[in-house]
Amino acid sequence: MKPSSSPTLAPEAAHGHQALSGYIRARFDAFSRSQKDVAQYIVDHLDEAAFQTAEELARRANTSSSTVVRFSQALGFEGFPELQQAARDEYRRQVGGGAINGAAQTPAAAPLFSLDHTEFEAALAADHVNVEDTAHKLSRTDVEAAIDAIVSAEKVLIAGTDQMAFFASYLRHLLMLLDIRAEVVASPSQEALGRLSRIDDRTLVVGLSAGRPHPLITRTMKLARHRKATTLAITDATLSEVARLARIRLYYSSNTPAFVRSHTALLSIIQALAYGVYARDAQSYDVRIKAFRLK
Repeated sequence: MKPSSSPTLAPEAAHGHQALSGYIRARFDAFSRSQKDVAQYIVDHLDEAAFQTAEELARRANTSSSTVVRFSQALGFEGFPELQQAARDEYRRQVGGGAINGAAQTPAAAPLFSLDHTEFEAALAADHVNVEDTAHKLSRTDVEAAIDAIVSAEKVLIAGTDQMAFFASYLRHLLMLLDIRAEVVASPSQEALGRLSRIDDRTLVVGLSAGRPHPLITRTMKLARHRKATTLAITDATLSEVARLARIRLYYSSNTPAFVRSHTALLSIIQALAYGVYARDAQSYDVRIKAFRLK
């Protein structure tokens, strides 16, 4: 689809002045796998997509710059510059209206560092914003549902591969301190597949993902749904397939100027969830933790 006059108005013309992110969401299932990576990144990092080059956007979305250009054209734009202008327009409307990603914004605090900050300081400042942004996005209803699911589950299975394997292991450690039975699936090993085979309706399955989910995580969530298990997704991509397969969804911000995604907010969510479980019965959990430390 090629616009005849103003290419930056293609999404608006097709959907009655619909914003770029809404237009992308509406067409998400029609994109190729690599285009979905670009779509997810733009929707969840609109501020970055509005001002990055096509090459930088491609690197952060784990794809190629040619895919970014083809994605732009699939939306009806002449190329990436026109898509970027639409992203800038939406971002400016959000900032001007006092809302980012649908969440009301609090008055801006003083910057952490001076304008001539170093790369180190820029990364720290981005993490500070990620935690704050994640706190604004999280729904108390979803958080309470996640804590309820952990407390009531007979066992918890945490699925996370590659870099997510560390966070899966850390969540398991925190839950084990509270005497909650937890297991990790981090690779398609025989032992891990055996754990998947034991998923039932008394299991809570937690899927951790950043960007495009690993096929093992997707299969785990599909199996959990098939076996009527409760499912919880913790991800930085609102359009992630893992999130769509889960009953409970918690999203975190992962923006960063660095060469990898930031997982500071993910770590905060994991620790806050464990503390939420602890707070349900702090006295008895204190006894358990004290006994564990004495071993």
